[in-house]
This record gives sequence, structure tokens and C-alpha cells, in this order.
Amino acid sequence: MRERLKNSLNKLPVLLVATLLTIVTLAAQSLDVPDWQTAAGGKLSFEVASVKPTKLMRPPNFPLDSGNAVAAGGRFSAVMPLLVYIFFAYKVDGNGDQARTALSQMPKDVTAGLFEIEARAGGNATKDQMRLMMQSLLAERFKLGIHFETREVSAMALTLDKPGKLGPKLRPHSEGPPCPDYKGIDPASRPEPPKPGDPFPPQCDVSQLQPKPDGTTRSGSRNTTPQLLARDITTLGFMSGEVDKPVVDRTGLSDRFDYVLEWSGLSFGPPPPGAAAPPPTDAAGTTFLQAVREQLGLKLVLTRAPVRTLVIDHVEMPSEN
Repeated sequence: MRERLKNSLNKLPVLLVATLLTIVTLAAQSLDVPDWQTAAGGKLSFEVASVKPTKLMRPPNFPLDSGNAVAAGGRFSAVMPLLVYIFFAYKVDGNGDQARTALSQMPKDVTAGLFEIEARAGGNATKDQMRLMMQSLLAERFKLGIHFETREVSAMALTLDKPGKLGPKLRPHSEGPPCPDYKGIDPASRPEPPKPGDPFPPQCDVSQLQPKPDGTTRSGSRNTTPQLLARDITTLGFMSGEVDKPVVDRTGLSDRFDYVLEWSGLSFGPPPPGAAAPPPTDAAGTTFLQAVREQLGLKLVLTRAPVRTLVIDHVEMPSEN
């Protein structure tokens, strides 16, 4: 199964690399106009925007994750495949099924390309407001037309490994450190990097992925819901080559949680020349699903579930700036 999944991932090299640079999480919402979109203000547009094809990928200037923190001073800057921008704009889950379905509906010249997008919003917009602006930009420049369909598909149910018991790295948010008050603060002015001993991630309501010098990977989120955790596991499992189906929450939990997950299996490139080999850690040799079970006290069980699926009706190469 693992080898077959790796072979299928090889067909999506550009998408996979982009996903490694940022977590594009969140399954599609249950309504055609989801609550987050209404709360963010409906239809919005960037004040200025530039779109052009290019060849060298560049990560975004802020993580395209599931949170709604204030974006980087109202500025958007990245070089990514178009599908990454679409998933960000509509808060779509980045799992393998969703990606393959979308890619099959797009012209090859569009799916094979990288696009530089430089844009600025009026004021210090939130991520959800930036998503709405990106929707308008994609419709205008790529002539993107989409709709959603609810389909009964094969999925993985996220459940407790042992009834009533959480893992050591999954705990109620109320038992952890409080969230910092970043409201109205330009992200560029926040202290970086975090000090040793600071909670990970330093900010609440975002998912963060961090490669470590020892070759392991750390991910985490604070003040997250079980539903968002399931979506993180969808994307992280896809990146690790161990999950190729959407993950749905069946934990029965209703609180908000903090979690940290460490495992090996993702490659972020070789260490710098001359760098000393880091000491092994407890996560060395730990697979992603093994970490989910041992550290979070959760497991995945095959099931079927209704999943909101993005359908691309039309898309073109972008118009000139």
C-alpha cells in the first residue's frame, strides 16, 4: 500500500513540493457560501495585483494554513502551482484524492506551470479576507469557474486509539499556555524566532510545520478543534505518503486542543555542508501514523463519508498584467 501510494505521489511532483512549503489544509465547507466566507465580508478584491508565469518556485510570505490570523501586512507574495492558490482561496483540503480530481479537470499547460502572484490588500487583512480577494483574482485573471459537489467517498475516520484516553502530546487547550494577543500587530514586527521553551507554535489558531536538524519533522497547532486536527492529519499524512484519503473526525471530542506531533519520513533536503550530525531523537524512525497513535492517542479507520469536493468548471492561462 505504501509503495503504491508513493508511486501515485510521483505523478504530482509540483503539487507535493508546494505542499511541503506550506500546509494547505481544511476540507471544503458544508455550504455553497460557508460561514467563514460570510464572516470575512463576502466578495473582496486586492487593491493591486500582478500575475505572471515563471519557473522558480518561491514559498508564500505567510503560511497558507487553516487559521485566520492577520496576514502579512495585507501583502501576498508567492510562486506556486495554480492549484495551491485555488485550495487556499476556497479553504480546500489538500489530500491526494482532492488534488488528483482537480488536476484531471485542468488543462495541462495550466497544471504544469508555476505562477508568481504579487498582490496587496487595503489595510491589514485577515487570511480569510485574503482568500476572498484571491477568489476574485483567480476569476478575473484565470477565468476560474468552480462549484462544489458532495460525494460519498472512501475516507479515513479519526478515532481514539483507547476510549476516553488522549495521547501525551494532545491536551485540552485550557491546560496549556494562553494565546498571545496579536490582534492588530503587523506580523513583521512580532518577535522571531521564538525563544527556547516557548510554546509551539507560538501563535494560536494556525497549523505549523517545522523541519528539524535531526531529519525529523515537527507539526503542531494550538486552540484547534478535532475537525481541524483531522484536516491537518489529511494533509500531513498525504505529504508523508501514508494517507491518500480525506480524514473525517469521529473522535467524539468537542473541546479545543493543543497538539505537537514529531515523526520522520519527510525530506527537506540535505543539511548544510560541514554541518555536524545532530543527535538522534525519540522521533527518529517513527512513521507518521505511528506518531499519531503513540503521541496523540488517535488512529485511522477505513470508512465512507460525504465529502465536499471541488469541481473545476473552467480555467485558462492568466491574462496579461
